[in-house]
Amino acid sequence: MAPGGIRAGVDVGGTFTDVVVIGDGGLPRAVKVPTTPADQSEAVQRGLALAAPNDRVALVAHGTTTATNAVLERDVGRTVLVTTAGFADVLTIARQDRPALYDLSVTRPDPLVPRSLVVCADERTGCDGRPVVALADAEVRRVVDAVAALEPDSVAVSLLFSFAADGHERRIAEGLQERLNVPVTLSSRLLPEFREYERASTCVLNAAVAPKLRRYLSGLQERLPDVTITVMTSGGGTASLGYVREAPVHTLLSGPAAGVVAAGAVARSAGYDDAVAFDMGGTSTDVCLIRGGRPEVSTDAEIGGLPFRTPAVGVHTVGAGGGSIAWVDAGGALRVGPRSAGAHPGPACYGQGGTA
Repeated sequence: MAPGGIRAGVDVGGTFTDVVVIGDGGLPRAVKVPTTPADQSEAVQRGLALAAPNDRVALVAHGTTTATNAVLERDVGRTVLVTTAGFADVLTIARQDRPALYDLSVTRPDPLVPRSLVVCADERTGCDGRPVVALADAEVRRVVDAVAALEPDSVAVSLLFSFAADGHERRIAEGLQERLNVPVTLSSRLLPEFREYERASTCVLNAAVAPKLRRYLSGLQERLPDVTITVMTSGGGTASLGYVREAPVHTLLSGPAAGVVAAGAVARSAGYDDAVAFDMGGTSTDVCLIRGGRPEVSTDAEIGGLPFRTPAVGVHTVGAGGGSIAWVDAGGALRVGPRSAGAHPGPACYGQGGTA
């Protein structure tokens, strides 16, 4: 038992929210309730009330697919990317690799930020951190005006070689924060490493999911003001709400990582060191190989075909689950997902309306 109350584990998916509490006797009690898409914290509060009606919950360990599903379904905030002049197509060009070498019709995912939402700054820093093109005050004002005109929900700032010298990014961020009341992500703060495309992609993913995740976490804090809440990260550890608010990209595989860690524990308790974890929800499906009782962890991860660099378990996530919507594409082929019926209206068997 946590000091002053009991512990609870919460997993918020696109369709269901699961709550498990552990009381004095050490025996768990589990509850499953429909996720509330408009405000997911409502389902968490309802699940805790059902699972522990007569106990005070002191600690919640929280796994969430809020960011995961937002990216898979492309249900993210309107994000603007600020980058160095001449690098506006960094997300489109990506890497010149071919993941499916013999597939003649490979389709790469569209960037989360279209070209029309990219703003270029007339500046440049060399690989050694020395300024090549100085960032003038007038240019900072021009960039801020251009970004404001696009009415973003969030802004990602990823300049060339900013990991070697972050002064230009910080000056642009200061101007944006004075003008706009939206999250601003700096690549030099989030991922101060080389590899321009991966750093820009990670920065954009962080910015894209920030508005939705921040709203959810704020609602959670309002509903559970006296509860200590930790959030599962993609690497299988936990982080504070404050950390997750600033770097939500670390939760892109939060829910999947929680399931993999649990699957590994179950496999070890059953005497198996090697196993395959398979976790299908209503919106997505996660598969992970467990070797030696533990999943592999790397810093190169991917979601929906988009790379990001952060410690993450080696889980593969696809946008297809129990509530995925079937549709016919422009070529007449039947497709499934990534859009899901979610908890409302839910699958057709729920009888809650919707369109077929």
